[in-house]
Amino acid sequence: MKDDAAAVAVVGGSYTVSAPRLFIPADTTRYYGNQGRLKRALDVLLAGLALAFISPLFLAISFLIKRSSPGPVLFVQERLGRDGRPFKFYKFRSMVHNSDDAIHRQFAAMFIAGDDGGCAATNSGDKVFKLKRDPRITQIGAFLRRTSLDELPQLLNIIKGDMSLVGPRPPIAYEIENYQPWHMERLKAVPGLTGLWQVSGRSSVSFDEMVRLDIRYINEWSFWSDLAIIAKTVPVVIRGTGGY
Repeated sequence: MKDDAAAVAVVGGSYTVSAPRLFIPADTTRYYGNQGRLKRALDVLLAGLALAFISPLFLAISFLIKRSSPGPVLFVQERLGRDGRPFKFYKFRSMVHNSDDAIHRQFAAMFIAGDDGGCAATNSGDKVFKLKRDPRITQIGAFLRRTSLDELPQLLNIIKGDMSLVGPRPPIAYEIENYQPWHMERLKAVPGLTGLWQVSGRSSVSFDEMVRLDIRYINEWSFWSDLAIIAKTVPVVIRGTGGY
């Protein structure tokens, strides 16, 4: 996809955005009706079963977090959901309690702008779009992030209806201050625990490419595509692909 800018009308809106050529706005009309109800039913069923099945793991992780550093077990943060609506987002705490977010604000601005100066690298030299040497992360927190176990409390967000099993990742409010107008298209869908981005490279994917993947997911969404992404997520998490 070329990076030349062109003004494009947004489906369902009266404004235009400056976006790469061949940009196709997100169209959520397929989310309504029977398939949309199936998506919600799948969310509640699988999230409920997962919570019941892994409750001992929740207790074990909570114990390790409490022993590793002072502070609460859960990290609660305001994120933006569908159409930019704020909600309380849950994760297992992986950082020192009450740590300053200035370092992440700076990294987010660089990442969204396409500046890879703050990116890490793998042992093989591959570029990783992930904050490196974050001093806020605890020892147990590094393990939780690498294995994606820190994301498990978002099953509660799914039960509440703030999130879905599959969808774009929900941004922090200060992140969208750096968005280009066309980036806002990713907010047209209910955010997800996993998504096309996670099974397509995760931290090895640039921000613009992540947004393109999110828009592609929205425009091609079906109940069956959700099942396919969920199935692909399992080996990605087990291998730790893109989880740094």
